[in-house]
Amino acid sequence: MYRRFLRVLGLVGLAFLPAVAQLAPGIPRSEALVVNVLTGLVGTPGNFNEWVGWKWRDRGMQQLMNEPLWSIDFASGQIINGLAATPPEYNADFTRMVVHLRPGCYWSDGVPITAEDVVYTVKLISSTPGMNYQAVMAANVSNVYATDEHTVVFELKAPNSRFHTYFLDRWGCLWIMPKHVFEKVTDPLTFEFNPPVSSGPYTLHSYDPAGYWTVWVKRDDWHRTPTGMLFGEPKPKYVVFRAYADPAAKVLAMLRHELDAADLTAETLKAVLAQGKTVRAYQPTYPWVVNNDPCITGLTFNTVIPPYNNPEVRWALVLAIDIVKYAAIAVDGMAPVSPLHIPYLPGYVKYFFAPIEKWLEDFTLDLGNGEKFKPYDPTIPFKLAEYAQSRGYVVPTDPESIKAAFGPGWWKYAPDAAEKLLKKNGFYRDEQGKWHLPDGKLWRIRILCRVDLAHMSTRNALAAAECWKDFGIEAEAVPSVDFSSLGLTGDFEVTTDWPAFEPWGAGPDLFRTLSPFSSENTAPLGQMTPGHQSRWSDPRLDRVIEQLKATDPTDEAKTAALGAEGLKILVESMPSVPTLNYIGFLAWDAYYWTNWPGIENAYTQPYVHWGPFKYMLPFLQPTGK
Repeated sequence: MYRRFLRVLGLVGLAFLPAVAQLAPGIPRSEALVVNVLTGLVGTPGNFNEWVGWKWRDRGMQQLMNEPLWSIDFASGQIINGLAATPPEYNADFTRMVVHLRPGCYWSDGVPITAEDVVYTVKLISSTPGMNYQAVMAANVSNVYATDEHTVVFELKAPNSRFHTYFLDRWGCLWIMPKHVFEKVTDPLTFEFNPPVSSGPYTLHSYDPAGYWTVWVKRDDWHRTPTGMLFGEPKPKYVVFRAYADPAAKVLAMLRHELDAADLTAETLKAVLAQGKTVRAYQPTYPWVVNNDPCITGLTFNTVIPPYNNPEVRWALVLAIDIVKYAAIAVDGMAPVSPLHIPYLPGYVKYFFAPIEKWLEDFTLDLGNGEKFKPYDPTIPFKLAEYAQSRGYVVPTDPESIKAAFGPGWWKYAPDAAEKLLKKNGFYRDEQGKWHLPDGKLWRIRILCRVDLAHMSTRNALAAAECWKDFGIEAEAVPSVDFSSLGLTGDFEVTTDWPAFEPWGAGPDLFRTLSPFSSENTAPLGQMTPGHQSRWSDPRLDRVIEQLKATDPTDEAKTAALGAEGLKILVESMPSVPTLNYIGFLAWDAYYWTNWPGIENAYTQPYVHWGPFKYMLPFLQPTGK
């Protein structure tokens, strides 16, 4: 598909592409920043109630509309105080947390943002099953109240040194509601919050009822928002979020200067860099990609339905993956692999990968009939380097640099061992080599993924389907606009949503990665899960999570040790499969806007879909075109 796309570009020629973008009437292109929606076509375009289910928050809701209490910028590893003026204050045993709000912040309709908004938000969510964060708020908060206009006190039911992280934006968080709006609503679960009231520097301008675009306009009182107070006036008057059918459509739009920033695929990133004179990537040379993203991608099993409720079946599917072929299909080999449920990043080498490596090498599976098997393969990065060299890329030659570029190792491609595990559990092959379930039915795996071909979700699904088909399973990638909703309700077999929630991106604290697997965060099939979509839990991991709650996150040694213990439990049970670091095939067009945060000028995280995108906008510079 992509080779055909490149040929078409060469035949058409860019001279025939119009240079002026077509925007809605009244929106000058020179005043508009146009970016793509990472998660694609919006399924609920008229619903902005972020507190119930999934509402495509990356179409501007988390980036421009909602200011969190705190957010983290992974480029610097710093926590930014947003609506909160200071970090949270805990008592000695972590049973009480005080939040001091930033004075002078206003909702977009002119009403002050106060402590009563925070209190109302937490009480409403705690008492309303079906709202996001309801379970964790009800489980943690015994009382919440305001002592003055800008001070909120949380009394907790048990020690929890990380309670504040529910309000810390990484990819979403518990945002604060406007009390004066929601207190007039009969049913907050069906309320669409349209038009929304904004706490951020932009407010809703318009949207496409079909879900293709959403336009935001800068508030006249932008200076009464945390973004304005901290970083100054955002430069674009308008920000347009658009969904595109495929990566090729993004490239064409970018070459026409109709799209300023987009996530692409390996193939289309190279195409747009080759054709666009004003286009750049995060890194100016190979591998071009954003390489410091604290997310891990891969596969997630629905562990409450057979056969994926069996850890030996899950492990068999892991051993049926040729990770070199997998990485080649997914990202042309440009991403590091990770055998752990965290990305392979320099900071995590010290805390986790190096200390756990010997354990990985000794880890053993029972194949049955007394046969043991060690699945870890530390030679994988060198095999990936060989693949990159075969593609003509210049790669490092010394072992440590190769590991830094391609990861520490992964699991062996061992179809024979996978077959033994499956036969041990009643599976069998037919005469054509096709696998059948123990009940005799042909084994078919539908891998739920996003509709956007550029997303790592879809890339993982395509790669997994190819590997499992080679092994004899009828596997296929199934894109869906309802990807997130289906995952949250458990309507899938295997999904390519995150195999584990991303850690904070700085320091050894893995509470955010491990806590979604807590048994208190599981839910029956058909109900929205507040935890990880695998719906897997383990009493051993529950104990680790409880110990983390009672541990000061600044105690790095104890925090890292507990994190490592949790990672080992995840490897043993493999409820999800970490495969590749999330890498960003990100391209920016500098035709209308310059001063993008590339690797040489990383003043903030580089993506347009993360919450801190709002903090980029004061630093962009218009070209005057």
